[in-house]
Amino acid sequence: MGNLCTCLSYEDINNKKQNPKRQYNRSTSAPATTISNSNRWSRIRSSRRENFKFDDPVLHQQALAAAAIILEQQRQEQRNGETGLPFDRSTSLRYPGTSKHNNSNNKNGGITLPRSSSTRARSLTDPLLQPHQLLNQDAGLEGLETNKFVLVHGGGFGAWCWYKTIALLEECGYKVTAIDLTGSGIHSSDSNGITSLAQYVKPLTDFLEKLADGEKVILVGHDFGGACISYAMELFPSKVSKAVFIAATMLNNGQSALDIFSQQEEAKDLMKQAQVFLYANGNNNPPTAIDLDKSLLKELLFNQSPSKDVALASVSMRPIPFAPVLEKLCLTDKNYGSVRRFYIETTEDNAIAIASQEQMTKAAPPEQVLRLKGADHSPFFSKPQALHRLLVEVSKVP
Repeated sequence: MGNLCTCLSYEDINNKKQNPKRQYNRSTSAPATTISNSNRWSRIRSSRRENFKFDDPVLHQQALAAAAIILEQQRQEQRNGETGLPFDRSTSLRYPGTSKHNNSNNKNGGITLPRSSSTRARSLTDPLLQPHQLLNQDAGLEGLETNKFVLVHGGGFGAWCWYKTIALLEECGYKVTAIDLTGSGIHSSDSNGITSLAQYVKPLTDFLEKLADGEKVILVGHDFGGACISYAMELFPSKVSKAVFIAATMLNNGQSALDIFSQQEEAKDLMKQAQVFLYANGNNNPPTAIDLDKSLLKELLFNQSPSKDVALASVSMRPIPFAPVLEKLCLTDKNYGSVRRFYIETTEDNAIAIASQEQMTKAAPPEQVLRLKGADHSPFFSKPQALHRLLVEVSKVP
């Protein structure tokens, strides 16, 4: 393009502009007449441009007069109680209750606007928290024993599953850490190579071990994460202010997570259908991990959760190491028993049925049992606001 432009000189372009558009072959006088007429009109247009100047005093006088008339009209309208034409706001900013138009379908007399297709109707058990409510929850954090949460995911999940909970807690002033257990989330280890609960929980125990003397956290465990935080409570009771079990395996001394899963009857069939055992050491050896059938994930774990979160889970979940699920815990009253425990039940859970959850809380009663109505096995997806309120409530229990 640059070479093409350099082939045309400025003089060539000017010469082309000066060529007459018409050629007269009748006589030699015609072109001369045309040129003289063109020059005459050019002089007339030029003179008009010179006379029409924006800094002409006459134009200034006319503009000031027009502005004075408009101002006087506005003052007159204000004295008479009149208003100018109303400013019509965008329909996306109107509030139906303030509309002057009547609508028989709206009790407030406003116009009903269609909901965005990207949002779902909010449940009464999980109402949206307004900004002022979040600010109010921030009040009084200074008097808490700790404002630090450590979130521990369940089997197959990762730290990614807590993204809503992390955002809500941090907006209220809490400090939040979500752990990726070994072979989970973005942790580089292979789930098939994990042979003990200690190996699986090592990222959590390493974190607690590095806490300063006197520093405490609130441990939150979901699903198989309940067994994981129990193991950590036994090792570091002085560093755990409270422990919250969310639809989790809350074990007694000598129990394994498998004992809890095998005892439940309601969800056993669906769980069996969804389980896919992996044999990294050969089919003649015990399974090394458990994967879950992607087609059954929603029914098993996310039956009340938004589709976008189900999609996130379907591409993020990893196999569950099998050996830690089999391991029986050694829990003592001196260590594990000294930590305050709270349990949050999920009523629409298809993975750990509500009957199994109630059985665990009766066998080893915690300080409080809280309930999330309408929540599936993953309340951080299905009831994030309600779960957030319960966690804040537990943090403020004196």
